[in-house]
Amino acid sequence: MQSLKNKTIGQLLKDTVSAYGNRDAVVYSKENIRYTYDEFYRETTNLAKALIGLGVKKGENIAIWATNVPEWLLLQFASARIGAVLVTVNTSYQSSELKYLLQQSDSAALFLIDGYKGTSYVDLVRSITTETSSENSSQPALPYLKNLIYIGQNEAPEGMLSWNDLLLRGMKVTDEELAERESLLTPEGVINMQYTSGTTGFPKGVMLTHHNIVNNGFLVASSMNLTHEDRLCIPVPFFHCFGCVLGVLACVSVGAAMVPIVEFDPDLVLQTVEKEKCTGLHGVPTMFIAELNSPNFKKYDLSTLRTGIMAGSTCPIEVMKKVMNDMGMSEITIAYGQTEASPVITQTTVTDSIERKVETVGKAHPHVEVKIIDPVTGEEAPRGVQGELCTRGYLVMKGYYKMPEATEEAIDKQGWLHTGDLATMDEHGYIVITGRLKDMIIRGGENVYPREIEEFLYRHEDIMDVQVIGVPDEKYGERVAACIVLKEGAALTADDVKAFCRGQLSHYKIPEYYTFVKDYPMTASGKIQKYKLREQVKNELARELSEKS
Repeated sequence: MQSLKNKTIGQLLKDTVSAYGNRDAVVYSKENIRYTYDEFYRETTNLAKALIGLGVKKGENIAIWATNVPEWLLLQFASARIGAVLVTVNTSYQSSELKYLLQQSDSAALFLIDGYKGTSYVDLVRSITTETSSENSSQPALPYLKNLIYIGQNEAPEGMLSWNDLLLRGMKVTDEELAERESLLTPEGVINMQYTSGTTGFPKGVMLTHHNIVNNGFLVASSMNLTHEDRLCIPVPFFHCFGCVLGVLACVSVGAAMVPIVEFDPDLVLQTVEKEKCTGLHGVPTMFIAELNSPNFKKYDLSTLRTGIMAGSTCPIEVMKKVMNDMGMSEITIAYGQTEASPVITQTTVTDSIERKVETVGKAHPHVEVKIIDPVTGEEAPRGVQGELCTRGYLVMKGYYKMPEATEEAIDKQGWLHTGDLATMDEHGYIVITGRLKDMIIRGGENVYPREIEEFLYRHEDIMDVQVIGVPDEKYGERVAACIVLKEGAALTADDVKAFCRGQLSHYKIPEYYTFVKDYPMTASGKIQKYKLREQVKNELARELSEKS
């Protein structure tokens, strides 16, 4: 077993530069921007000095709200080299979400692009920075926020510092000053803060250390056999651990080339893989499906592809077969985890069978403990029996920022992180994720697991997607509801679905309420927000009741 690295992100980068300085580090194919590791290190040095010149202190939180632009990458390493905490902002955030994050994180600076998908970041930031505190009208709503830095070619908007002006701040900062700052850092220092995607309510700021994410990136690279010979296409967002850890830090840990995509577009991904001869590709299942379904798919030469990671949700076996056979990714791996675990807890290996890659999320990484516990008693469950997945080791977060009670709820006194995910483990240590503990429905004292019913309903030839949730009920506590997306041209009624279930599922598992929808409320990282779905169905049922009465 390889030993853990006891390094800061700056030390990791420096070691890689020493070994692979003249090799490609960063390649933006469409934008024609290329850095060797030597050049990339120099750029991060200039930016690190600029941040010191701006007055950014060790331990201070600074936020970035941007797509996968080159400046994002530079900031990830420059902030780490001076000990500032990079707070990553979801690109889909709107006004109230951004305001909440900036307030809760006490961010001293915000780096932002012009906008994304019709949202003007500049206008939105301007509107919330001119607000005053609800408690004291003479106080600004964001008292900690001192600097706004504009990432873009255009002239910086009024009240914001341009990227070039920021770099000028570093001219007066010496190499010695930067070296002194770097000497104060330890691997245990918090360096990254990501807000949980909010599938269960208000986002929480997950504090991750150098030690957490340096090692997670390194072990992820080992699981996918990534080396300095590889070129990894990264279309997943940097603001998420998938991008900045499984993508960026995995590459840097072994000297591989990072080939980012600024904004996901299936054809751009395929063009980039062909042009840059990428050997690896990351993505969530919906990304791979979009790439496979491109009308131009067969025109691209993807023969260099070998490895990569699919994560975010389970992958249908037909999709996995096409990714392995039609895209040539015979060594693709599946990873499972959560932000609180830096993020990967388990991963399949490049040699695992296709069945293991679609039916399981692999085994625990080296240096990681995993156990399945009975959610009621807390006792460890026997192999094959469903329970809550808990993990312990170097990967567990430092805690939630300014939320000690939530931290205590998540991490017990023995250091086990309670993931809230339901799972089983077989005799070989392979894990199957079976649902969310909070999604478990208790109907008249019977535990109902939505995943089991969803898997059964997927068998219906007219059902494209289904989400099963619990809705409040006076008699039983909760009743089972199914939210169904039909295949194009299909027509199905609630009675049809009930008839399909009858004799196949226990009566208490058969959904009593049905709603047919076009899509589901989602987070930017592709997770379905069941709590929002519950609210929608609850409101629908309340409306129906009031109409009847």
